[in-house]
Amino acid sequence: MRRDEAMTGTGSEGKTRTAPPRRGRVDKATAIVQAACEVFGRDGYSRASIDTIAAEAGASTRTIYNHFPGGKEELFRSIMQWSSERVRDEQLAQLRRYLDPERPPHPDDLERDLLALARAWVGLMTDFRNHFSLVRHIYAEAGHIPAEVLDAWQEAGPRVVGREVASAMAALGDRGLIDVHDSPAQAAVHFMALICTEITQRSYWGVSPLPPEEADRLTSAGVRAFLRAYGSSG
Repeated sequence: MRRDEAMTGTGSEGKTRTAPPRRGRVDKATAIVQAACEVFGRDGYSRASIDTIAAEAGASTRTIYNHFPGGKEELFRSIMQWSSERVRDEQLAQLRRYLDPERPPHPDDLERDLLALARAWVGLMTDFRNHFSLVRHIYAEAGHIPAEVLDAWQEAGPRVVGREVASAMAALGDRGLIDVHDSPAQAAVHFMALICTEITQRSYWGVSPLPPEEADRLTSAGVRAFLRAYGSSG
C-alpha cells in the first residue's frame, strides 16, 4: 500500500535528515483504507465509487487521489493485496501449526490434525469478514475487474497458500501418510475444496454464517472424503 514519502532537508552541517511523518496524513490514509474495505465489501468493485469512499472516510476525493493517483483501480488493488496478505499470513501460521511439512504427524494423528487445520481455516471467514466479502465480489464481478488486479490478488494470497499446502501434501506423501498420486498440487486443491467449498457457497462467503454444528459436520465430512481419496494403502 502506498505510504507518504518522508520529507528530507539539509541541516547546518550539510547532513540529510528525515522529517517525521505528519500524523494527520497517516491517519487519513488509514481512514481511506478502512472506508474502502467497507465500501468495496458492501457494493463491489463496479458499483463502488471514489465519492462514496471519500464520504465514508470523511475525506475529499482529492485527498484519495493524492494517496492513490490511479483512482479506484489502484485503491482496490492496494486494499486486496493488503487484505490478502493478512489472511495469507494467518492461513500459513495455521498450516505450520497443524501440518508442518518439516514435522508431519503420526499416522494415528493425521485425521485429527487435518480436521484442526480445516476448522481453523473455516473460522477465518468470521475473523476476516470484510476480506471474504471482497472475495465474494471478485468472483461475482471478475469480468469487470482489471486482469492485473485479479493477478495481484492471487499472487498476494491464494497462490502462495496453494504452494505451501502442496508442499505439506508432498511431505505427507513422502512419509507414506497419503498417496498424492504424483501430484501434491492437485491434492492441495482437492483438500481445500473439500473442507470449505460447500460452507463458502451456503454461507455466501460468510455473509450468512452456518450454525457451528453444521459447519463442523461439513468440515469433518470434507476431511474424511479427502482421506478416502488420498489415504495411503500402505
